[in-house]
Amino acid sequence: MTRRIRVMIVLPENNTTIEPEISALCPALTPLAVARVKRPPRTLLLEDLPAYAEATLEAIAPFVGEPSSNEPFSNEPFSNQPFSNQPWDLVIYGCTAAGFLGGPDGNAAMVERLRDRTGATVVSTAGAMVEVLRVDGVTETAVVTPYLQPVNDGLRRYLETSGIEVETLNSFFCKTTAELGAITEDDVLELARRTVTPSSKSLFVACSQLPTLRAIPQLRSDFPIPVWASIQATAWAGAKAMTAKGLAAQLEHAM
Repeated sequence: MTRRIRVMIVLPENNTTIEPEISALCPALTPLAVARVKRPPRTLLLEDLPAYAEATLEAIAPFVGEPSSNEPFSNEPFSNQPFSNQPWDLVIYGCTAAGFLGGPDGNAAMVERLRDRTGATVVSTAGAMVEVLRVDGVTETAVVTPYLQPVNDGLRRYLETSGIEVETLNSFFCKTTAELGAITEDDVLELARRTVTPSSKSLFVACSQLPTLRAIPQLRSDFPIPVWASIQATAWAGAKAMTAKGLAAQLEHAM
């Protein structure tokens, strides 16, 4: 019998979208243990990153311990309660704004810290964005975000540093997590359709709070270009990483 893949997802405490959407996209990665990172109710800023990094490590602390060498892997379901008797296979770092503000080097450093603490393969949403666009041969993309200008600028720099130009960028310009949480899938569809131009070579919907499970298939039907969102890219990267380790992890909807 194929054993259950042990996955922890690390996300901002306000995020209500990435866990259920990844579960729908890739059931092989479920159930997910969820580590919620404390954050300010406003948008993140560059100066918040040191405190946010420490809050990230504090969030995972209850889930991390020395694995027992005498206890085999279990196939029993687990809840989101802390436990540490078995090693993790995969940690998903789903904090998009923090990744964009920190840039590729800062994001890689956080991934490395999580890897050191957990002993697991770690994929990040920011890293998955670049990886999936590269696999699709994308060198320029239209982008939809919910962010204020500092994070949008960080996202643009992140992509451009990674060799991907931003053709055009539209945002909901959310000032608070409450405004971000109020965005619907129909809102995402409407802004995405207004963002794509006749010259667009790709579309990426950035932010792991934006609901996109049903929107992405609709947008792919609308436009003959690669269309991805943060959550789909993250599920793709997680499934790819687990398949490389010989663990079954197939996507249901994202490809």
